Amino acid sequence: MKYFSELKKSMNYLAKNKKTIFIGQAVEVPGTSMSNTLKEIKSKKLLELPVAEEMQMGITTGLALNGAIPVSIFPRWNFLILAMNQLINHLDKIKIMSNNGYKIKTIIRTSVGSQRPLHPQHQHISDFTDQVRKMCTNIEVIKLKDPSKIFPSYKKALNRQDGRSTLLVEFGDYYNEK
Repeated sequence: MKYFSELKKSMNYLAKNKKTIFIGQAVEVPGTSMSNTLKEIKSKKLLELPVAEEMQMGITTGLALNGAIPVSIFPRWNFLILAMNQLINHLDKIKIMSNNGYKIKTIIRTSVGSQRPLHPQHQHISDFTDQVRKMCTNIEVIKLKDPSKIFPSYKKALNRQDGRSTLLVEFGDYYNEK
């Protein structure tokens, strides 16, 4: 069981659901390691966005409110940090703010950036998992360190019925190491 293979298998599984749509930077075009996990997904399921992280998270929430299950891809935590207003104040709180009127589900992918073989500098390798977990009341945050946990975690995120979103944290160094 390989880390990258499990991610690719998970993305292909998610793509089979008629409600999923993959959104973010480098989803339709190459550009990140995460792009390679989407190569077998039909282009009609992929929505390429500009580098506008807060807008992306707002679109993610809007798509979910409209009945879709967005798989919103932020290649690194350092990019997702730019969408914290939408993540913490809107997506995470929508169930509470609506008095349980909206029970939406999104799947958010991010990563602790790889440091090997080339260190990309500190603005690309942060891990804000613990801090974001503390701020979220309705989003489950899952670290994906073990390849055997990847597919079950993405399957749970897709099939959950509790009106919660899931933020899954990958590790760039593991794409080739595990």
